[in-house]
Amino acid sequence: MILTKFKALAVMVVLLLVGNVAYAQDLLARQAPIDKKMRAIDSVALHRQIVREQMENPGYGLYPTWDNDRVHVYADVAVPDTFVIDLRGFSMPTTNQRITSKFGYRPRFRRQHKGLDIKVQIGDTIYAAFDGKVRIVADQGRRTGYGKYVVLRHDNGLETIYGHLSKQLVAENEFVVSGQPIGLGGNTGRSTGPHLHFETRLIGLELNPELLFDFPNQDVTGDSYTYYSPQAKRKAAQLARAKGEKVPEDFDVRYYKVRQGDTLSKIASRHGVSVSELCKLNNIKSTTILRVGQLIRYS
Repeated sequence: MILTKFKALAVMVVLLLVGNVAYAQDLLARQAPIDKKMRAIDSVALHRQIVREQMENPGYGLYPTWDNDRVHVYADVAVPDTFVIDLRGFSMPTTNQRITSKFGYRPRFRRQHKGLDIKVQIGDTIYAAFDGKVRIVADQGRRTGYGKYVVLRHDNGLETIYGHLSKQLVAENEFVVSGQPIGLGGNTGRSTGPHLHFETRLIGLELNPELLFDFPNQDVTGDSYTYYSPQAKRKAAQLARAKGEKVPEDFDVRYYKVRQGDTLSKIASRHGVSVSELCKLNNIKSTTILRVGQLIRYS
């Protein structure tokens, strides 16, 4: 009798366990579509958030901050080894074709010229090079720097600077489209005659505008331009040599202005080169004492 009761109890326990497992499986089956829907909702919300941030901050994901006060705010920002800049949808910043001063080191002034000077007349219309957002509209005064200038940040990762304007036609945080008038040519700031000082930068790194824009022909140099860091250039050169191919030409020359406390090893580490490479590029020795304000070529 006792054995029969025990068997019956055991059967009931098994039935309960089976029933619980089945119920649990049924719950999981019903929960799966809900989880899928929640994931879809989360994905849509995340996508909308990303789109919103991209609209508010062109170059989203590349630039960590949005600053309306300073032109050069990216000293501690990591720059990718390679970055493709989309040049489609461009507009020439001016219809004028004559370049009066090129990008590069100016021995006469012992400093780097970080943009191009294009001859314009006072009052000539200056246009936005690409779609983007106005980061800075400011005036550095008659005797210094850019004078009246505008800084735009673009969706393709570039920032463009337009200096020595006589008048700015846009406001900070305003969205602009390619070809939109943003200012008028002038002679403000450190300028000896009417011209547009035009800079192209990637996270603060100055790029030679002639690598992107062909002013004489009023066109861009291609559909895109690929930036290579010094490290990436070396790797590309090594790979080309290993394959017996032509070594890619260097894109441009870069300089660093020595600050208080700088050493060759600090500069080398900052720009991803060796001390011996710096010495070779600048025709100096590893024991050379650097002076504040000295320009050191690192690429």
